[in-house]
Amino acid sequence: MSVRHALLALLSEGPKYGLQLREEFEARTGEVWPLNIGQVYTTLQRLERDGLVESDGDGQDGPQKGFRITAAGAQELTGWLRTPSDISSPPRDELVMKVLVALRVPGTDVRDVIQVHRRYLVELMQQWTRIKEAEAQSDMSLALVVDAELFRLDAVVRWLDAADGRIKRGADLPADPQAQTTTGTTTGTTPAVPKVRRRIGARR
Repeated sequence: MSVRHALLALLSEGPKYGLQLREEFEARTGEVWPLNIGQVYTTLQRLERDGLVESDGDGQDGPQKGFRITAAGAQELTGWLRTPSDISSPPRDELVMKVLVALRVPGTDVRDVIQVHRRYLVELMQQWTRIKEAEAQSDMSLALVVDAELFRLDAVVRWLDAADGRIKRGADLPADPQAQTTTGTTTGTTPAVPKVRRRIGARR
């Protein structure tokens, strides 16, 4: 999440104080992402240093110090909004790492690990659904945040289901004697994982 650009977006509406920016940021994001006032002023100082915002000229930070966006700041905001985020490479997701590691830990049932996390995610989805039904209907920002979170969690649950099915099918396959000869003794019923690397995304 870019707090830097969120503050620029708020300032594009007109001059604002630091405390006002924090309150409006939380209101515009459905109060899902609390923002520390210290982070607000630190970010504003960096924006001012970079020539993207201007402040009242008294040189003193405080709740009544006003900030306004500059022409360079408006250009930076427009560029950020129209530039796709770099998601060409998969993130280092902790849950994915847990499943991959569980495949190799002796005495660990990776499918049980998957189900533990799946149950937790389903509970989270139920909580977000209750919030959506109770509060999001009258708050567009909150509704969009809740929808995004529900879609994200649903995608993770679907991946866990796919992983569970793939692991089950792999365990049901007959062992490959040649693979055992070349790679050594395997542990349990987990098939050997080939060392494959992938580079995804457009070349620059």
